[in-house]
Amino acid sequence: MTMKVVVTNKKARFQYEIIETFEAGLVLQGTEVKSLRLGKGNLQDSYATIKSGEIFLYNMHISPYEQGNIYNHETDRIRKLLLHKQEIKRLTGKVVERGMTLVPLKIYFKNGRAKVELGLARGKSLVDRRKDIARRDEQRMMEREFKARGRFKIK
Repeated sequence: MTMKVVVTNKKARFQYEIIETFEAGLVLQGTEVKSLRLGKGNLQDSYATIKSGEIFLYNMHISPYEQGNIYNHETDRIRKLLLHKQEIKRLTGKVVERGMTLVPLKIYFKNGRAKVELGLARGKSLVDRRKDIARRDEQRMMEREFKARGRFKIK
């Protein structure tokens, strides 16, 4: 089982508290697949919504394939995600009732097929983000001090 990560959404874990992750298939056109294999995708500001029992991915940018012809794809089109019906029902309940959002975390190829890792997320407040930054800075300082003394890394 080979897995090649193509695109990651770095800001997602900073802006949201990820509660649960799901793997979903991605419906793509031919030139989109070729462009993604070259790493020409962007997940920034993208999100997923549930409409009439199906999940769609919005604002995901895939650059046009350079060797493509007149049948090249649209860069910011709405793309359908593939999940089992039970998973969609469960996600619908959590998104509607608890006010959570579906955020794509990364796109990768698994056994030759494009997959999206979706995160069921709750938005962080500005205070939570600042606490995360302070915690990271504190951890970095401690690691520097231990490195200077010749000790091991703290996990």
